Amino acid sequence: MKRLVCLCLLLCLAVPLLVRATDVQATLDRSSMQLGETVTLNLHVAGASGSVAMPDLGPLQQDFDILGRSQSSSLSIVNGKRSAELVIGVVLRPKHAGTLTIPSLAVAGAQTAPLTLQVDPPNPAAAAALHRNLFMEAEVTPQRAWVGQQLSYVVRLYYRGNISSGALDTPQIDGVQLSQVGGDLRYDAVRGGSQYHVIERRYALVPQHAGTLSIPSLGFQGEALDPNDPDSFFGVGTSVSASAPALSVPVQAAPADWGKAAWLPARALSLTLSGWPDANTPVRVGQPINLTMKLSATGLPFEALPALSLPALQGATVYPDQPATATTNDGPWLVGSRQRAFAVVPEQAGTLTLPATTLRWFDVTTGQAQTAEIPAHSITVLPAAGAAATPPAAASPAAAASTAEPDAAATPAAAVAPAATRSVPWRAIALASLLLWLLSVLAWWLWRRRAPRGAVVAAAGSNASSDAARRARQAFLAAARGSDAPAQLRSLLAWAQAERPSIQHPGALHDALADETQRRALADLQRRCYGTTASTAGGDDLAEVFKRGFAWRAVEKGDDDGLPPLYPFKL
Repeated sequence: MKRLVCLCLLLCLAVPLLVRATDVQATLDRSSMQLGETVTLNLHVAGASGSVAMPDLGPLQQDFDILGRSQSSSLSIVNGKRSAELVIGVVLRPKHAGTLTIPSLAVAGAQTAPLTLQVDPPNPAAAAALHRNLFMEAEVTPQRAWVGQQLSYVVRLYYRGNISSGALDTPQIDGVQLSQVGGDLRYDAVRGGSQYHVIERRYALVPQHAGTLSIPSLGFQGEALDPNDPDSFFGVGTSVSASAPALSVPVQAAPADWGKAAWLPARALSLTLSGWPDANTPVRVGQPINLTMKLSATGLPFEALPALSLPALQGATVYPDQPATATTNDGPWLVGSRQRAFAVVPEQAGTLTLPATTLRWFDVTTGQAQTAEIPAHSITVLPAAGAAATPPAAASPAAAASTAEPDAAATPAAAVAPAATRSVPWRAIALASLLLWLLSVLAWWLWRRRAPRGAVVAAAGSNASSDAARRARQAFLAAARGSDAPAQLRSLLAWAQAERPSIQHPGALHDALADETQRRALADLQRRCYGTTASTAGGDDLAEVFKRGFAWRAVEKGDDDGLPPLYPFKL
């Protein structure tokens, strides 16, 4: 009984010690900050002389990135009274601005009290005024845009000292075609009276839908070397971070009255034709005229530009060359270009006319529709060389006979021998023709022997092509029953390309269709992708229109690549 009483007394004496060991408190090194900066959460465990298990930090990951963890312990004796404390440090970086809450955490068997942290949007001007060593800027141009128009998004990182390593986030924006323009630029600049090193990165953004384009905040995380820190001599850096402010841009749909012409929102556009001879240069039948057509647009990639072609010419044949395409950049702006050479061969004497070619486009700098034009050209075609010396039409057979008879009677016998000698080449020509015929028969026989193998190869290629078209058709019908208009347009183009590889864009598909219902359904699908006009066809209606396959128009003679002609786009 005495032992039991002693044990209870010892437990009662140990209770205050246990309570003190589990006395925990959470603090922040500051209560307000800017987005992109870091804050340290300190968890104080009183009475702990050794390490404790790291608490579960999962509840923090909803609003914070966890960048680092550490533990440190201290022991002090004051007036003979011993005290110990363990501090767990957690480095946090907020994911967004606003009033954020540090939730209660379980540490060493006890719960911490919740904390509140005020996170303001990043302010580069304020950071520069405070002479901070690291901050970021972001800007987008223009402040308002049209669907399909290129925007220039620029991010700049300002820093003082040396950054040994680091990574800048890549923009992730839905419904936008995004590409980096050129490489990173490095230069020096002055902000807030202080000298900074600058790293600038440019992006081209092309919105695919009307509405509000939201560009999220971009973050930078790296390590900086402080020359005043002796540890930096050994490559030991300090973690640094910054964020660029989030931006938004309103995006307008294409004008409702634009019609079915290709939508080309550009900052500048030019259409030229070179090589047409002047009036003083003689051109004869059969002599080729070498022309070069070039289309260039600032603010559009080459994929957005229509294919180049010449119309059919009366009295001449047009032979197009392979097109050349490229996308370069002029500072922050994309420059797309298409170029194609043509050989125009006159087939008859007279006046040869090349009709005018026009292309309608939208000037985003003025907000007005513009027209690029190649004016009509005409030239006089002369007969082929030597054609003027051709004798007139032969006289009637009776007259020819009456003229030839006196000559035959007057020809002496000795004159007949040269005529017989001149007939010998015709005999050689006949023998050569016979030999060529025999060789043709032999080649035909050899080809017949190898025909089955070729037929098998052709059949295999045809089966592979039909399988690809069948799979593409099934993918389109599945997408057509949904509500994602861009996915429907992509799958429809993929199906069309499986049957006709020369079709590269919706304009080419529109021109290749013979059925007006399918053409209207395609135009309506494009409006749903790039505009805000209400649609009457879509979903099951779109699948119904194309479920029996494409109604192709007959391919005209001279269509070398199936691309839609640039001519004529009339204003």
